Amino acid sequence: MSIYHKVIGEGYPIVMLHGWTLDHQVMLHAMEPLFLKRSGWKRIYIDLPGMGQSEPQSSIHNSDDMLEAILHLLDQLIPDEPFIICGNSYGGYIARGIASLRQNTVRGLLLIAPMTIPEFDDRVVPPQTIIKRDSNLISLLSTEDAEEFCSMGVVQGKTEWERFRNEILLPSKQTNEEFLNYIRQNGYGFTFDISSKLEYPTLIITGHQDHVVGYHDAWRLIEDYPRATFSVLDMAGHNLQIEQTDVFNALVHNWLNRLESETY
Repeated sequence: MSIYHKVIGEGYPIVMLHGWTLDHQVMLHAMEPLFLKRSGWKRIYIDLPGMGQSEPQSSIHNSDDMLEAILHLLDQLIPDEPFIICGNSYGGYIARGIASLRQNTVRGLLLIAPMTIPEFDDRVVPPQTIIKRDSNLISLLSTEDAEEFCSMGVVQGKTEWERFRNEILLPSKQTNEEFLNYIRQNGYGFTFDISSKLEYPTLIITGHQDHVVGYHDAWRLIEDYPRATFSVLDMAGHNLQIEQTDVFNALVHNWLNRLESETY
């Protein structure tokens, strides 16, 4: 199966999964700075089928199939090797599926603004909130760009706009919408329970102002992960790694330190 992936570095495998309609760049820009002074990690960034540079696959009809496709890729790339799994939004949902089905090899988990409940109407989310806004910047954007940015941004400044444009808005335009709409209609949620205990260092980061997946539903995951740190970041929405980069970096560094201190 042809699924685009980018491998950086050598060592212990750490797999990165992006969110719905995006591509590997959102994870690459969030995570690569954290490895500038670390060695011994093989980072595997994946474009999910139908997104980024990965073509739609006729065998994928729902999220069960999406999960199976990623597992098949990992079985080719790192067969029987222990590895770490990271996921953002929908990628976090897939990551939890991987952790559930590969309990013998998953040794750590990072969930960034994870989608935990597939149907939006069933989620507990706060109202959309804007805490900081550069009105001059917004006025310079095209109507379409301003609408996209303002519909998501809790902090709406120049740096946040540039990262949103490069890591989220532009990659989303490569998405095969017909394919993803088909999955949404045919089975966005798994047909099986992915709840499972993971006795390895885990980090769950949520945004207090995330009106897409919220933070409340993710808290319910804490019992599945006895070694988890759970954080709710203020002044942060669904793109928390962009809006609160320093806190995000500190939390992930702490998690990586915990992973490195374990004996595998």
